[in-house]
Amino acid sequence: MSEGRVTANGNSVKAIVPCSLESFLIAQKLLPRSVVVEHNGEAVTPSEFAGRVVRAGDRLEIVQIVAGG
Repeated sequence: MSEGRVTANGNSVKAIVPCSLESFLIAQKLLPRSVVVEHNGEAVTPSEFAGRVVRAGDRLEIVQIVAGG
């Protein structure tokens, strides 16, 4: 593994890659169960986060889920 760059919500972010999507989210101080993620244009379900590999150059769109009423 080495340091690379991933585009998250349009911003270039340093990351240790390759890594699981779950590890990437935790490194970004995001709770995996509180976000919805699109990885390289494909929606990813939370059950796939641990097995989905993030590599340098990948693009992520991350939306935090906010509960309320």
